[in-house]
Amino acid sequence: MTNPLFDALFAPHLGKDTAFLHLLDGSTLSHDAFLRMAAQIGGVLDAIGLNAGDRLALQAAKSPEALAVYAACVQKGVIFLPLNTAYTAHELAYFIENSEAKLVVCDPAKEADIAKITARTNARLMTLAADGSGTLMQAAAKQPETTQTVARSADDLAAFLYTSGTTGRSKGAMLTQDNLLSNSEVLKDYWGFTESDVLLHALPIFHTHGLFVASNVMLLAGGAMVFMPAFDPDTILAHMPRATSMMGVPTFYTRLLDHDGFTREAAAHMRLFISGSAPMLAETHEQFEALTGQRILERYGMTETNMNTSNPLIGTRKAGTVGFPLPGVELKVCDPVTGAELAQGEIGVLEVRGRNVFKGYWQMPEKTREELREDGFFITGDLGLLDEDGYVQIVGRGKDLIISGGYNIYPKELELVIDAQPGVKESAVIGVPHPDFGESPVAVVVSDGDGPDMAQIMAACNVELARFKHPRRIIVIDALPRNTMGKVQKNALREDYKTLFTPKES
Repeated sequence: MTNPLFDALFAPHLGKDTAFLHLLDGSTLSHDAFLRMAAQIGGVLDAIGLNAGDRLALQAAKSPEALAVYAACVQKGVIFLPLNTAYTAHELAYFIENSEAKLVVCDPAKEADIAKITARTNARLMTLAADGSGTLMQAAAKQPETTQTVARSADDLAAFLYTSGTTGRSKGAMLTQDNLLSNSEVLKDYWGFTESDVLLHALPIFHTHGLFVASNVMLLAGGAMVFMPAFDPDTILAHMPRATSMMGVPTFYTRLLDHDGFTREAAAHMRLFISGSAPMLAETHEQFEALTGQRILERYGMTETNMNTSNPLIGTRKAGTVGFPLPGVELKVCDPVTGAELAQGEIGVLEVRGRNVFKGYWQMPEKTREELREDGFFITGDLGLLDEDGYVQIVGRGKDLIISGGYNIYPKELELVIDAQPGVKESAVIGVPHPDFGESPVAVVVSDGDGPDMAQIMAACNVELARFKHPRRIIVIDALPRNTMGKVQKNALREDYKTLFTPKES
């Protein structure tokens, strides 16, 4: 019996004393030490009665222990649900309840709030702090450093990642072992990663980019990572001499370009800079090349599919594009109404098919049928085209999704909070180009009566929404622009406010 994902990512490193994680305190965790830690966590999962197919929800700061929770879940066949550390208890309640998580692991500072949720759902609650302390690792310390690997098949579920749209409930994308493994295998080869690589890892690990792309690729390659809690340009530059590669979001690169210490010499030994999770301005791409002599490799993926396309490792990396479909991924541009495939150069909805495409949405068969065709093509909702050279260009998002600093923001979430406040008749939230974050959310509000209380709106956002979702500006106007069908024309608003943020504002 086998466990394909564990057998490929983790099992080959058992007993290896080579470095896996370089930590900022100067210490190093070997591959074998990491797997022994994961085995102890796996022992805890056994002890509290988690079985293959059960869900474990993790909302904890990035740490070796948090990554080891993922490894333990893979080894035990438990479905891993990472949650954004910025989510409030109000937001977490839905994910925990909907996933029917049997175990929730959270930061000790949030234990009291989350305990109110788990009391309703009868889930077990344990804690994990950024320094590795908490009840989870206390329990793990009592477990042996080896544990049985649970047999799983390629089609068994490995993870849930919750995504959303502009309306309706958040959707739990069900990702199988083969979804994750196939994408990691393709990316490792396509981007040329080997055991000699050291990756600067400053991404969060609750997101597909930092976990299922960066971490999985490095595990499969057998390389090492400089494991940072968050992005900081000083820290990046201090550790860049030992690294060979970096994965990041456009914000990382704009901030490096603004740093005096980031020079051609500082980047000279790096073989690869990769960017994704948000659109990069062509200006950023060009400035980076002018300074370093290197071209950033941009790629395109989604929660439901992991990576779909990439600019080439060897060959022209074209600014403003996300490259070609990856090996094993079929991509077509379709008419959003008829679904018919369009000619090269025409803009339509991107659809993709391959082993990387998810199994469906948890407990949402109707939504799955809407977005996942019977022939296996997934309707991404992203608008794009194939240019004259076959490169994929993303030109917009049909669902008004905002991507700010690599994080997805769904306007309806903000609008519901804002519309409930005194003095607000209605609102429309749009993404406005931002030189640092790619986009930032802006709330356009129509006044009711005496007008909105800006402080009250922000206070409500503080309670109900993660900080990265907060509107960066609130603009009051007399009426929202609408078409003849009464639908708010957000395109018109985006055009009106597209120059709202100056290049120097961060």
